[in-house]
Amino acid sequence: MSWSDPEHDDEENMMITPTVEPTEVGLDPDRLTRLDRYLQRYVDDGLLPNWQIAVTRRGEVAYTASGGYRDLEQRTPVGSDSLFRIYSMTKPVTSVAAMMLYEQGAFQLSDPIGDILESFADMRVYAGGSDLAPSTVAATEPIRMVHLLTHTAGLTYGFFRQHPVDAMYRDAGLDGSVPMDLAGLCDTISEMPLLFQPGTEWAYSMATDVLGRVVEVLSGRSLAEFLTAEIFEPLGMDDTRFGIGETPDPRLVRLYGLTESGLVPADDAARGVEHPPHRSGGGGLISSAHDYHRFTQMLLRGGELDGVRLLGSRTVDFMTRNHLPGGVDLATYGRPLYSESPMPGVGFGLGFSVDLDPAATGRPGSPGTYGWGGMAGTRFWVDPAEELTALFFTQAFTSRPLPVREGLRQLVYQALTDRPPAR
Repeated sequence: MSWSDPEHDDEENMMITPTVEPTEVGLDPDRLTRLDRYLQRYVDDGLLPNWQIAVTRRGEVAYTASGGYRDLEQRTPVGSDSLFRIYSMTKPVTSVAAMMLYEQGAFQLSDPIGDILESFADMRVYAGGSDLAPSTVAATEPIRMVHLLTHTAGLTYGFFRQHPVDAMYRDAGLDGSVPMDLAGLCDTISEMPLLFQPGTEWAYSMATDVLGRVVEVLSGRSLAEFLTAEIFEPLGMDDTRFGIGETPDPRLVRLYGLTESGLVPADDAARGVEHPPHRSGGGGLISSAHDYHRFTQMLLRGGELDGVRLLGSRTVDFMTRNHLPGGVDLATYGRPLYSESPMPGVGFGLGFSVDLDPAATGRPGSPGTYGWGGMAGTRFWVDPAEELTALFFTQAFTSRPLPVREGLRQLVYQALTDRPPAR
């Protein structure tokens, strides 16, 4: 890793490179190289095919590194211009899009979504029975906009395989097995019973997919058109998009699955992102470290970057505080289901997990740090107190939990050398 002048970057390929010496922003360069050694061990042990990381402080890119291969079979190295399927890291982008409309007065957080999407007007809630013969009761509270943004709507995912409603999602093709557009997807979701009464629990779900459809209806544009015109183009995120088009981009990293026999190509799963049946608010974007860095810097700067303002600073502050009732954490309010974040000591805002207590989470960081991850191993976080952001990319489904993403926290924060901000 070496410092480079951004004027000499390959602008056509939109690569991310350091813009400052780490010591100038309170980071120890030798300690940062521990990230390389930590991540490369996973590649050397056959647990990850590749990795890329970028650490910024005070608006400057202080450290970038990568390892492994875009394609294990061809042995093509990962480069700073590589493209990744970011899966659920799409959710914060969709949440920002929705809040841009909120700032225009398009909705209130208390608005029932049935006023916008009629099929959600009269929902039923699972009360017992099997997926083939469920018992349901009427919802006593409508799903509101705030419920979509905080995953408290009572929706779920079919891939959880932990509840009869999950099975109903799979049987209805909500696992991607049945092609449908976003409007059809949401109509199908609305036919499923809810896991719980809206607003009474937290469960990671397809809520942000529904939020994407809300963006379409309120804006009068497709989700892809809205994101491109209102977020990607203004921020210079030229490599971020749904799908790959007819001509594959050689920079796109191949997707793998970690099985008992090692890493194997997951080309069938990859095709669902490369040629998506619908543009989903909850997942599906392809992006790069350069582009998602631009997105995180906009958030860190309170909604503005390089003279372009997407959100007001107070709105960003509002989005990135805990919105769970009573200030509780996910472990208290949520179901013990899959999450892209640890649950103890972590709350949830409007599209982001929010750290409440580093001691409870078991990882360093500042209260108020927010972020999210993606199913293929990607993760980002923004620490406003430290003016720090971190991006991690890989392309692997793992059948066993790997501590790699949580380990990154301790390795990034141990590299800080200046005194912490006053609290």
